[in-house]
Amino acid sequence: MEQVTKKKLHLFAGRTAGGLAADVAAELGIDVGEANVAEFANGEIHCRFSESIRGSDVFIMNTHSQWDDGSINDSLMEHLVMVDAAQRASAKRITVVAPFYGYGRQDRKSAGREPITAKLVANMFTAAGADRLVSVDLHSGQIQGFFDGPVDHLTAMPVLVDYLKSIGDEDLVVVSPDAGRVKVAERYANQLGASLAIVHKRRVADKKNAVEAKDVVGEVDDKVCVLIDDMIDTGGTIVAAAEQLHERGARSVIAATTHPLLSGPAVDRLKNSVIEQVVVCDTLPLGPEKTFDKLVVLSVAEIIARAIEAVFMDTTVSEIFGGNNLS
Repeated sequence: MEQVTKKKLHLFAGRTAGGLAADVAAELGIDVGEANVAEFANGEIHCRFSESIRGSDVFIMNTHSQWDDGSINDSLMEHLVMVDAAQRASAKRITVVAPFYGYGRQDRKSAGREPITAKLVANMFTAAGADRLVSVDLHSGQIQGFFDGPVDHLTAMPVLVDYLKSIGDEDLVVVSPDAGRVKVAERYANQLGASLAIVHKRRVADKKNAVEAKDVVGEVDDKVCVLIDDMIDTGGTIVAAAEQLHERGARSVIAATTHPLLSGPAVDRLKNSVIEQVVVCDTLPLGPEKTFDKLVVLSVAEIIARAIEAVFMDTTVSEIFGGNNLS
């Protein structure tokens, strides 16, 4: 007996990725499937796919973020529930698409008696039935090793670089806001043909989200400085770094980052800072309370769509980025 099999692609989205998923689906020329996500009166999450996915290649997208009255934990649990539903519906392969991977900053023990929650999240997706993971600009590359299956680590670099090139200023300097992001900033500098500078910072002991920018390494006087980071959470790091650059004579400061968490005082800090533009991507939902005049939002829908297409067709993903997504 011989049977010629045909693969079918299904894309489903949780509630924090609905807008981005629709854009990705448009790039792929498909529709987002109906997952019918709902909550019981006590907050328990439930979903039921409207169509058969037996034997299909299923991509389930959700970004791990706060939204409306929901927390990052709600969006993460929703993602896990959807993966479990797909596994029990006999999907042939399940790919988790997490534009922003929750708990990515907890990727190691920096003190005794701490968890490594980024690994725990990977374990939970494996237990739920996920075969593969796709994410954008993980906080650290080592998270790829936490998941037992293949991981496609995408980067928003092509989108951000294209925008920064459109500025058309020859006096561009790419600045790393701390020592940990130097390699990433160096890749941006190479793509832009720009020089590199580093802001030395010190975190305040025993205080989360508290930093002190101490010094600048590199020439920034009369330059257009672009601060590169993977996320803006409360804005403390990026604003402190911008103030240091301004004090060193920078002509203007632009912040370019992938993930706009914009928690707590972030919006007010950025509004009142010396930063002229805050360039971010749409990996996280941005409600009206998180939008302001300085904010520029770029889409990563095409990048995610190309990655999904490559996974579905069993072709290489790294070629999309020329290998720049591997470190």
